[in-house]
Amino acid sequence: MSSIVLQFLNGLTSASTLFLVAAGLSLIFGITRVLNFAHGSLYMLGIYLAYSAIGVFAGGGGVTHAAFWGGILIAATVVGIVGALLEVTVLRRVYRSPELFQLLATFAVVLLAKDLVLWLWGPEDLLGPRAPGLGGAVEILGSPFPEYDLFLIAVGPLILGLLWLLLHATRWGLLIRAATQDREMAAALGINQKLLFTSAFALGAFLAGLGGALQIPREPAQHFLDFTVIVDAFVVVVVGGMGSIPGAFLAALLIGEVKALCIGIGDVGAFGFSISLPKLTLVVESLVMAAVLIFRPWGLMGRALAVLPDPAGARQALLEKSTPRMRMAGIAIIAGLAVTPAFANEYSLVLIIDILIFALFASSLHFLMGPSGMASFGHAAYFGLGAYGAALAFKHAGFPMEISIVIGPVIATIAALAFGWFCVRLSGVYLAMLTLAFAQIAWSVVYQWDSLTGGSNGIVGVWPAPWLSGRVAYFYLVLVLCGAAIGVLRRIVFSPFGYALRACRDSPLRAAAIGIDVRRFQWMAFLVAGGFAGLAGALFAFSKGSISPEVLAIGQSVDGLVMVLLGGVQTLSGPLVGAAVLTWLQELVARHIDYWRALLGLIIIVLVVAFPAGIVGQLSSRRRTAE
Repeated sequence: MSSIVLQFLNGLTSASTLFLVAAGLSLIFGITRVLNFAHGSLYMLGIYLAYSAIGVFAGGGGVTHAAFWGGILIAATVVGIVGALLEVTVLRRVYRSPELFQLLATFAVVLLAKDLVLWLWGPEDLLGPRAPGLGGAVEILGSPFPEYDLFLIAVGPLILGLLWLLLHATRWGLLIRAATQDREMAAALGINQKLLFTSAFALGAFLAGLGGALQIPREPAQHFLDFTVIVDAFVVVVVGGMGSIPGAFLAALLIGEVKALCIGIGDVGAFGFSISLPKLTLVVESLVMAAVLIFRPWGLMGRALAVLPDPAGARQALLEKSTPRMRMAGIAIIAGLAVTPAFANEYSLVLIIDILIFALFASSLHFLMGPSGMASFGHAAYFGLGAYGAALAFKHAGFPMEISIVIGPVIATIAALAFGWFCVRLSGVYLAMLTLAFAQIAWSVVYQWDSLTGGSNGIVGVWPAPWLSGRVAYFYLVLVLCGAAIGVLRRIVFSPFGYALRACRDSPLRAAAIGIDVRRFQWMAFLVAGGFAGLAGALFAFSKGSISPEVLAIGQSVDGLVMVLLGGVQTLSGPLVGAAVLTWLQELVARHIDYWRALLGLIIIVLVVAFPAGIVGQLSSRRRTAE
């Protein structure tokens, strides 16, 4: 009994931290409509700054109350200032861009922040001091429980109360609530939106920094905290309801307690089956989010409001049929690729193979985002399941490589059949986050099923058939299959099915009125996109000779999203250009520069600011204007 109670208290402690981060994220989204992917970086920056500030204030002596709490406050304040500067220098320049381009800009900030932390504090974990006066433990039901954790439990409700007073008892809070409900009306009434956005972003960043700084006695400062925290924060905000701070508090309690109780209960069994609940902690928040969104599509306390209804300007997508000039350019590119092995070295062939595979992956994601109008944050699930399906068919089932490449996309299509059935019942960011939840669930299964997938070690020895063992032969296989698949996707876009998808995207009510089953067509779009992503994954597995859970991780999904947005969702060639640019930049920059993430982040920010519609979309727009 005492262990269950202690785990319940541990859940409250985790919930308090989760709420601090999620409250800032929810506040920022509510007022600016920005999905701030860099919020986890602000949390990470808070814990590192707290470590340094406390050390400076303490000097060579012991950590006093003034040094510890002063360091915490200074760290959170500095993060708040950084958040304000981020809003002014980066986000203010892309507010008129579609929401997902703003997400791309904040992802670039993540890359900058990661290398900044690495440069300032190094790669080692940094252990902070204990809080003075709260370093002991109290006895609860005969078991010790840290005093500092009890303090953190009280912080969450305290911050919730202060935020409620700020939003309901001050003029600033009144303006924030007005802008959250109707930004256009607030602007028409003369409210200074720039100042309002900056102050809201600063407060949200302050809360993220405070959440990180308060963790310094409990966990070391680590440079991978940003991705870990942002996924949890997104889950809390979506489960609670986008823009609802009380909803974020309720969702943080729910997720914190579910994770803690999974650890406290341990293994459970029934009817001869045994489930290890502690292993579910890797994915339990995704399971909770999936369950909530399926039965309550707008979150626990959210409003029935579809955000991101037009991902990255999809409704303005050109998607025009090929002109003679475009066909000639395409033929020239294919001809150039066909003769590449005659003068390219081994390294160049490997890079081009990667570009072709990721071009197919990006095109499959574009099929969802462009013609279908559905944003996906978890498209790597189909890429990874296709890779694992092919690898398992080859290594475990003993199928030849030629059949295994077919089995991979079949597995991915089956997953899309299951996941898509639930996803198409949502829209906007809720749909996108449900795709992320399913991707995290798939990643957890692959990561923990050691006997089948090899767990974290993955599967090795996935090599092509003897007649394709040479790099040149495999290059031509990838060129033919990826080229044909991209061509088929293009034909589908301009088929009656593709036109029906665009009708569902542009006007679902009118499409339904003329007899189009919107959900069924969108579900079929998931199947198409999932199958082609699975083919890309299968080709990737045999290209590398091994596969690991990283192919299903959130980073892979983000890369696909960056490729589509970087090239531009407005044209069919956009994702191809985006895949080529990002893959080439990652390879080139990472090989020659130590802090390659920061440089890549700066390049992405420049591209987002210079080409707000994507590289191809912006060039096409300028060409039409000139004509």
